[in-house]
Amino acid sequence: MSFLQFSILFRSGCLFLAILFQVVGMLRPVSAEILGTSRNPVQMMFVPSGDAQVIVKGGQEVAELLKKETGLHFKTSVATSYAAVIEAMGAGKVDIGWLPTFSYVLAKDKYDIELLLIVQRFGSPFYRGQIMVRADSGINSLNDLQGKRFAFVDPASTSGHLYPKTLLLSKGFDPKTFFSKTVFAGSHNAVVLSIYKGEVDGGAAYDGSRAAVAKSYPDVFEKIKVLAYTKEIPNDTVSVRKELPEGLKVKLRNGLKKISDSPKGSKILKRLYGISGLMDLDGLFDPVREAGRLLDLNLENPNVKN
Repeated sequence: MSFLQFSILFRSGCLFLAILFQVVGMLRPVSAEILGTSRNPVQMMFVPSGDAQVIVKGGQEVAELLKKETGLHFKTSVATSYAAVIEAMGAGKVDIGWLPTFSYVLAKDKYDIELLLIVQRFGSPFYRGQIMVRADSGINSLNDLQGKRFAFVDPASTSGHLYPKTLLLSKGFDPKTFFSKTVFAGSHNAVVLSIYKGEVDGGAAYDGSRAAVAKSYPDVFEKIKVLAYTKEIPNDTVSVRKELPEGLKVKLRNGLKKISDSPKGSKILKRLYGISGLMDLDGLFDPVREAGRLLDLNLENPNVKN
């Protein structure tokens, strides 16, 4: 090989490598960037349990406040179903999911999703489901629902499906044969409105569902009555993918708690899902701590007062 041939081959090789490195650099996935930047924002998804537009707006407002608290960038979305949030988190496409109780249980079992915070309503981490009918329907007991049309919320809804169906079964009523027709309305608001408009005879939703539509339908408490309540249910969760860096989880947890404690943030969360506060698991023991303080007990030896 002559020097000229070698020189041409060498230059061609260098040019090829230069082009290759440039192409590789251009093809570098955005996900390689640090999570939380403007190019790779934290993905946060909400379930469609109420009015879609209210949830879209509320989610965006939560993201804006979180950005101020944490310095992170967020992208929010509302899923088409509860299951969609679970699968999106399992596929690594969503980092934070605002999951109802049963959805969290499913996500935990299937994808080892991690609980970040628990929702509080009226200062409690628990709530109930309820079975409702129109006040003028002549239905006065669960037994009177036999052969009627009934609406649940979503297959993965705890208060709008799982617990009410369990309640019916415990009374000897099998929903598969007890009702003439059952539907999934898609949201708690939709269940209430289906009953209100006479599209169904009864329905199940969480115990604050009538209040959620009272602004648009102020006579909803007169038109719709409650037949029965379920047992207490642990509240909704804010959950994250377990693979997220621990430092990021701490930043998100602290940021969300600060938001829930602020006047502006509490109003947004109230509109979003009727949330009055957010607490971590250890916060469940705060009433016990407070009782100890009120009784002036020595925490190392409960039999001895300080």
